[in-house]
Amino acid sequence: MNTQTKHSLMLMLCAFIWGTAFVAQSAGSSMGAYSFLAGRSWLAVLVLIPTIYAFDAVRRKNGTDARPKTAAERKKLLVAGLVCGTFLFAASAAQQIGITLNPSTAKAGFLTAMYVVLVPVFGLFLGRRGNARLWLSMVIAVGGLYLLCMKNGFGGIETSDWILLSCAVLFSFQIMSVDHFAPQVDGVRLSLLQFFVVAVESTAAAFLFETPTLAEFGENLLPVAYCGIMSSGVAYTLQILGQRDLNPAIASLIMCLESVFSALGGWLLLHQSLSVREVSGCALIFAAVVLAQLPVEDWLKCRSASRR
Repeated sequence: MNTQTKHSLMLMLCAFIWGTAFVAQSAGSSMGAYSFLAGRSWLAVLVLIPTIYAFDAVRRKNGTDARPKTAAERKKLLVAGLVCGTFLFAASAAQQIGITLNPSTAKAGFLTAMYVVLVPVFGLFLGRRGNARLWLSMVIAVGGLYLLCMKNGFGGIETSDWILLSCAVLFSFQIMSVDHFAPQVDGVRLSLLQFFVVAVESTAAAFLFETPTLAEFGENLLPVAYCGIMSSGVAYTLQILGQRDLNPAIASLIMCLESVFSALGGWLLLHQSLSVREVSGCALIFAAVVLAQLPVEDWLKCRSASRR
């Protein structure tokens, strides 16, 4: 299995966890958005601390050491954690606030997943041009997301919609910041630091703007635990590890599969029916992801070389 395939599979697993966590986020919408985010983020920190020790033990057996050894390496890791964590806090808070204002997970899923287009658009300003096949994949994916999530069209543009659109912009920045820092620092340590930043910032926001109580956390223990352990602790670590050496536009395409997995999870686990329109949307998104990763250029080069 080559590196790109391995990293793509990591991101697909990440998308699967995020897709199933969307239901948990909706279930936890009765509590304050910042309080919910703080609870899941502190849980993620608790999960990732022993994970680092486990990774280090495996690496020592293989004769490698990912710990930062110099002051410059430690500073780079801290800067990476602060930047990625702040973007993640802002994006996650916007998403949870949007879901709290309008619990429609379908609309939230579509608007959030618009990062699939925003990442390559913002990438243009960083010199990432992309090819026609990638842009075609983006268009196909957006069409699939619309069919899957927007059963009755947009309707009126509400306050929650603008918040969720800002969430998509912020997730785009988070994906690009991970793409920038992931090859330079240890991925698991970056994941821990970014969630420590999210936990601190969301806790401060919860005490400033909400009145969190232990009873509130007790009533929403299951959704907070699932989002904290699986969606935050496991999935975001997979995102950081999976984005290494992978085009961020392709990474965003794979991660938009969360909408597909959310729909399929409801069908398999909750016995919700999928219409022909929704199945068509799932098929289009899968087709877009496959199209973006087909080694067309390599195939054309081989074909050209064989003709000589």
